[in-house]
Amino acid sequence: MPTRQAPERTLLTGLASILLVGAGIWAIPDRLHAAAAPAASQTPTGLATAVPSSYRAVLDRYCVTCHNARLQTANLMLDAADFGHVGDDTEAWEKVVRKLRSGTMPPAGRPRPAPATYEAFASWLETTIDQGAAARPHPGRPTARRLNRTEYTNVIRDLLALEIDGRALLPADDMAYGFDNNADMLPVSSALLERYMSASATIARLAVGDPTMRPGVTSYTVSRLQLQVGQSSPDLPFGSRGGLAVRHHFPLDAEYVLTVRLRGRRFREPHQLDIRLDGERIQTFTVGGRRARDTGTRDPAPDAPFQVRLRVAAGSRVVGVTFVEKMVAPEGVGPAQLPVGSISFRGIRGAEARVEALDIAGPYDATGPGDTASRRRVFVCEPGDDASVQEAETCATRILSALARRAYRRPVTEADIETLLRFYRAGRADAGRFDAGIQFALERILLDSSFLVRVERDPVDVAAGTAYRLSDIAVASRLSFFLWSSIPDDELLDVAVRGALGDPAVLEQQVRRMLVDPRAATLVTNFAAQWLHFRNMRAVAPDINAFPEFDDDLREAFQRETELFIEHQLREDRSVLDLLTADYTFVNGRLARHYGIPDVYGSHFRRVTFSDDRRGGLLGHGSILTVTSYANRTSPVVRGKWLLENILGAPPPPPPPDVPPLAENEAHTAPRSVRERMEQHRASPACASCHAQMDPLGFALENFDAIGKWRDVDEGGAPVDATGALPGGMAFDGPAGLRQMLQTRGEEFVRTVTSKLLTYALGRGVETYDMPAIRTIMREAKAGGYRWSSIILGIAKSTPFQLRSSEP
Repeated sequence: MPTRQAPERTLLTGLASILLVGAGIWAIPDRLHAAAAPAASQTPTGLATAVPSSYRAVLDRYCVTCHNARLQTANLMLDAADFGHVGDDTEAWEKVVRKLRSGTMPPAGRPRPAPATYEAFASWLETTIDQGAAARPHPGRPTARRLNRTEYTNVIRDLLALEIDGRALLPADDMAYGFDNNADMLPVSSALLERYMSASATIARLAVGDPTMRPGVTSYTVSRLQLQVGQSSPDLPFGSRGGLAVRHHFPLDAEYVLTVRLRGRRFREPHQLDIRLDGERIQTFTVGGRRARDTGTRDPAPDAPFQVRLRVAAGSRVVGVTFVEKMVAPEGVGPAQLPVGSISFRGIRGAEARVEALDIAGPYDATGPGDTASRRRVFVCEPGDDASVQEAETCATRILSALARRAYRRPVTEADIETLLRFYRAGRADAGRFDAGIQFALERILLDSSFLVRVERDPVDVAAGTAYRLSDIAVASRLSFFLWSSIPDDELLDVAVRGALGDPAVLEQQVRRMLVDPRAATLVTNFAAQWLHFRNMRAVAPDINAFPEFDDDLREAFQRETELFIEHQLREDRSVLDLLTADYTFVNGRLARHYGIPDVYGSHFRRVTFSDDRRGGLLGHGSILTVTSYANRTSPVVRGKWLLENILGAPPPPPPPDVPPLAENEAHTAPRSVRERMEQHRASPACASCHAQMDPLGFALENFDAIGKWRDVDEGGAPVDATGALPGGMAFDGPAGLRQMLQTRGEEFVRTVTSKLLTYALGRGVETYDMPAIRTIMREAKAGGYRWSSIILGIAKSTPFQLRSSEP
């Protein structure tokens, strides 16, 4: 279709620009850190209830000494605080509540009230604030935002039954408040629009099966840090070794060339290399040895790749490349294995041959689009060869109506369909094929602002600066992107169109249905991976000299362990507190060896129960311990900061400028432990206050090295000192003691989980006016032991999720 590419591509460019400008997300809004206070007309007035005189006395005795109009410590002035109108300054009073609940104020060494006073004062403040919020709700106002890369990938999968590599089509998204779905960080620039246009064209060709598609090459590489020992994928047969298995989309019924490249080719012993398609062996090569042959043909030259040309039916298929495992017992005095990062590494004895890459080229000599899952999803009808123009257009209308309804996440209008039919007619007239018309209209759908952008428009009859309830269709979209990072399915959309989603019983039924759907796995791979930072495992690079045993098999095992653990917690609907205290995890042979767990072999992950209290809960996971370390050593500061931010919900302030780095050990002096060097670092008054909160938490994890391996001796050769004490006087020793301390602060952890989930669900940061909703969610979830489903359902029913503030 080269004759239409230039003019009609220009048309798509212009339309996409206009649509996205109209959606209001062309440029990034300068409000990421702006105050999000409600309009004056919505500020809840504090209830003029009787104020216990003792609370005024508590403030005057314990707080006003520092927090007054003269000193203005932490910008908090409590000497003139008006107890009669708490709701007029909820931001200040929420700060007080946080400090009371955490017990961090007054500072250590200063007089403190009795624990019962802490509880009573905090409860009174919370009740007063919550009553005001219930009378005058302020749900916030998330801005319009485009689909981020993960959402875009998932939506294409659910809309077109087509798996795409989002990382190859779109750039990574910026993050705010810990997540990459924050509305203020998801604008559309002209450069990004070009990427969306290119992606829409590629996706439409793949979904429809464009017979004019030119051959291309897709490469899949295997990291050189991967050992390739044992079965490397469940898609490869038992008894295989190394290699890779990839799910590749073959766009047409055609011939394709599979090319396998190995790392090195001169092996004394022969190795059998299998190439498989959907589990069926299609070619075998003998690599190395004196009689290296494939079926009757001598082994290619040492640097030549192995190639197979074959005809493949269109669709998504698993291509596997692997070796047949050989049972070899190492002999001699040399090591059975050098570190995988060593320049001398040539593989493990008996497994020297390793796959470097697989290239899939094609299509060649195509015979048609075939019968693919994406074509079955798109072509709900197909006109016959002798169909009239009107019959074909009737079918096109049916196809495009179904696609647009799902893509736009709402019922479509006649104007929507007429716009798409114009593109269908242009594409069909240009190429002379019905499929080409559908393909061009599909491109148009994928560039429409109703697809790319999530917009919630204020009703015309709502007063400025007031809260209103979202439509069922808007709630359905919020719900599906929260739980699935994707569009609503037909059942959820049908319920919303009927107006039934406003029924709490129906809403609960839909939430529970969606949580057991496989698509809810994104709560692990998208939400939890960002909240807990274990998504960063892809980027960590431990120092090969300090940790020669680290390899990509261990990297993948770390991440998979945490994914399986949280997935199990969600599936079993455990209490969120179990994340910190569970006495089990999931390991394969490689990870079990690293953890010192006996009798676990192979690549398959299985659940194991710990025999001691070293690794219980998340804090013993190698992924968490590695992403919170430096390349060559542990960091109590990074680990402590991670705990404050993601477990206790009390992030420390940014460090002051020009803070000197931690002194490293000198080569000519006796090595000092990290604790010893940190004590010198904390001597600076500018550093001491924050480090007093962070460092003790991090020191409790010092028995784990920078790649999560247990140790009893530190870098200096001395026994590890894993003791710690918080400014309030609470002391603990080692990971077990840290977990016990965190259990005593369980409500703080539940509040953190709830806040993180709400941030992720809303696509904006949690503000002061959201705290009443968070407390309501926690109160309702407490009766069930803070189960995951209770908290998620509470968010789905909450004021900030169900309501929205109109533009002031």
